[in-house]
Amino acid sequence: MVAGDLLIRGGTVVDGTGAPPVEGDLLVVDGRIEAVLRPHEPAEASQVIDAAGLVVAPGFIDIHTHSDVSVLLDGRAQSKVHQGVTTEVVGNCGFSAFPIAQERRDDHADLLAGIGDDPVPLTWSDLDGYADVLQQAGLAVNVATLVGHGQLRIAAAGMAEQPSVEATQVMGSLLRDQLEQGAFGLSTGLTYVPSRYADTAELSALCAVLARHGALYATHSRGSGFTGAAEAAELGRVTGAAIQYSHIALNDPQSWGRAADLLALFDDARRSGVDIACDVYPYHASASALTQYLPAWVQEGGIAAMRSRLADGSTMDRAERELAAGWGAGGRIPWYWDRVLLSRTDGLLGIAEGVTVDEAASSVGMSAARLVLELCREGGNRVQVVLFYRTEDDMREFLRAGYTLVGSDGSALPYELPGRMPHPRAYGAHARVLGRYTRELGDLDLATAVHKMTGAVAQRMGLADRGTLRRGLAADVVVFDPATVNDEATYLDPCRAPSGVHYVVVNGEVAVAAGTQTEVRSGRVLRSR
Repeated sequence: MVAGDLLIRGGTVVDGTGAPPVEGDLLVVDGRIEAVLRPHEPAEASQVIDAAGLVVAPGFIDIHTHSDVSVLLDGRAQSKVHQGVTTEVVGNCGFSAFPIAQERRDDHADLLAGIGDDPVPLTWSDLDGYADVLQQAGLAVNVATLVGHGQLRIAAAGMAEQPSVEATQVMGSLLRDQLEQGAFGLSTGLTYVPSRYADTAELSALCAVLARHGALYATHSRGSGFTGAAEAAELGRVTGAAIQYSHIALNDPQSWGRAADLLALFDDARRSGVDIACDVYPYHASASALTQYLPAWVQEGGIAAMRSRLADGSTMDRAERELAAGWGAGGRIPWYWDRVLLSRTDGLLGIAEGVTVDEAASSVGMSAARLVLELCREGGNRVQVVLFYRTEDDMREFLRAGYTLVGSDGSALPYELPGRMPHPRAYGAHARVLGRYTRELGDLDLATAVHKMTGAVAQRMGLADRGTLRRGLAADVVVFDPATVNDEATYLDPCRAPSGVHYVVVNGEVAVAAGTQTEVRSGRVLRSR
């Protein structure tokens, strides 16, 4: 008879490799998986979980999150751990909590506001300092970090559109430092200031650093899906860096229905030897800071410069005309203001969350474009929106592709969140994949769905000690009911727990028991080396 600290008995084991489910028991010793046992194989443990009728899988690894600040504000990470997410990959879309140049702290803080959280004191300068603060605060989930290109650029060059040669060299040096401290790669947010200012030469130089370190380049692209994907693939081809194309989607109504055409671009690049893959979240709406959609010249120089610029009447009129004409590259995507939901306003201009821009503009007697500009002038990057500019059919085709992984593009948030209405992806993305797109629609079989959220993500990120249920690996585990697991969060009522997730184990300790979160804070900051 074998003995351990925790025995999960009688479940259906889906091990994260993509292999078919098998019946078995899981034994955990000292925070690591000791064995996957045959059914009824003699074993004992100080704690036993009855998983009869349930699935036992690796804890989900969310490859694309914005929990950089939210886990500091509330380490319980309720919206994620209740879904079975045990590791958050932060630092995406060019946003990260480091590096921080203290003399430019205000600009760093303004950038971080774009992910939608209240501010925190930026008392650290690098990954080591940030990790220390996270661990001291206590984490219910693990955190793996990327370096955000926006913060990297601010630390090296402030908000300059064209940094000097010396500043560009500093970027490379800072990136190397963070990779050596254990960051897993670099992300860009090429529609956000200042990341959007980077040219191909700058990105190539940074990707070359990543290639030498075997680290990942995750990119929130610029332009349409097609031009952005082409730029990402070319960076991989030229530099040899591994490319992760973030939250693949088609946001331009003129491109709706062309998911197969966009995937063909990735297929061609992969056949030619480019190491490129994608992640996707299972919703037909996106979310971001409202400032992202302003004309580029309005955002130039950061939030303070934008506010000063829009204080001039003639400049505001010009900005209103240009914004009204459309958004995206060259302003080519038409505005459907009834598809733009205000999810965080902080009560600015008397506008509450949960109404569309169209409705809000009517209520205050402004044009929609003028209201957007006034909200951005008053609230900066804090004002958040949800955009219904995608189709479910396109998203489903992306989800089914063999090289796409599942990410939420959301943050680890509490259930009590007064004055905010975040995208439901933060509360339901992984449960939604298992419920709607696996059980109900059959887009994925169960083993494949779990693989896209566990083992495949660990392999892509270079997380060598977790992601599958195998002896010696960290015991991050989720136990769920495949017949009932589902997301319950909606766009107008997002802060709701999913159904069907019974137990969650983080580094061998039970973080969720019978659907209720415990006081355990066994999460760690993970390092690439």
